[in-house]
Amino acid sequence: MILTFLLLVLLALVAGFIGALFGLGGGIILVPGLTLLFQTDVKVAVAASLISVIATSSAAATVYVAARFTNIRLGMLLETATTTGALLGAFLAVHVPGRYLFFAFAGVLVYAAVSMLRSRSASAEPTTVAAPARSLSGSYYDPAAGTNISYVVTHVPAGMLGSLGAGVVSALLGIGGGIIKVPLMNAVMGIPLKAAIGTSNFTIGVTAATGAIVFWANGHIDPYVAAPTAIGVLIGARIGTRVTGRARSRALSLAFVVLVAVTAVQMFLRGFGIRIG
Repeated sequence: MILTFLLLVLLALVAGFIGALFGLGGGIILVPGLTLLFQTDVKVAVAASLISVIATSSAAATVYVAARFTNIRLGMLLETATTTGALLGAFLAVHVPGRYLFFAFAGVLVYAAVSMLRSRSASAEPTTVAAPARSLSGSYYDPAAGTNISYVVTHVPAGMLGSLGAGVVSALLGIGGGIIKVPLMNAVMGIPLKAAIGTSNFTIGVTAATGAIVFWANGHIDPYVAAPTAIGVLIGARIGTRVTGRARSRALSLAFVVLVAVTAVQMFLRGFGIRIG
């Protein structure tokens, strides 16, 4: 029992580190880890992941806000759509058969990897696309580049629509919505990757809390899984936020693509009942 507890904390620590590093909330590691390594029911894993996303956001948000990576105005705007989607996603999740959640998870990961590969903004260059929302503009100092980065936000309606979908995915799969919102803000809205990560971390906690309430009401939150994962995620998230500021955006983008591609294959196979390892 103690060994299982410690292993869950270790898994969650890694998940929290990666979640904070990429603005994803940790669910991208935690859900596959719980289901593939600990044979946890996928809905219990999703519920525990949503709890951990709240912890990740709480731990990371203050650091990113202090570093000015977070665009607070944009985050609050997008969150109105994301929260609505999270309610819908949570209600769907408690009624959808588990195997279909694996397929859905794999599909979302493929989308995220392709979006990031096609992104023209990963180098954190200021955007010059027409019709920018200058009221949502932002700037921050990038320690890795040694310069101030300024940008304006574009394609806000598309961002709102995508955030609605991110909310559905967040509650349905327990991944905080960052897997959609980071590529969406970076590739579609013209926001530099570090600003997208910081803004995503600022908002994912609210999204996850919305979905977690529905899972709790339906009895899918197991405290013996949720408690150790929340502890590990808190520790890992604090470490991940420190690394992000020093990492180069192109390196973050490449690591992101590799990570989600490998995980997508594992989850797709699990949907067919094929276990790895």
